[in-house]
Amino acid sequence: MKEPKIAQKGPYKVKLEEGRTYAWCRCGLSDEQPYCSGKHKGTGFTPVMFSATETKEVYLCGCKRTGNQPYCDGTHNTL
Repeated sequence: MKEPKIAQKGPYKVKLEEGRTYAWCRCGLSDEQPYCSGKHKGTGFTPVMFSATETKEVYLCGCKRTGNQPYCDGTHNTL
């Protein structure tokens, strides 16, 4: 798998909790989008691990093409 699957052509609005660690799906195959469910095994992709520094709503990338992983940077508008 060379390119990740586009899970959706738009971001996922999610609420992150301060101090919690998350695994953002990079391959696009997860059935728990935008988070990793382990379906990347054998694809060459691994999830992006990140921790929330504060409790807040953010937009996580759904197209898997962002230049600011795991956050949406608007790249989906060019697909």
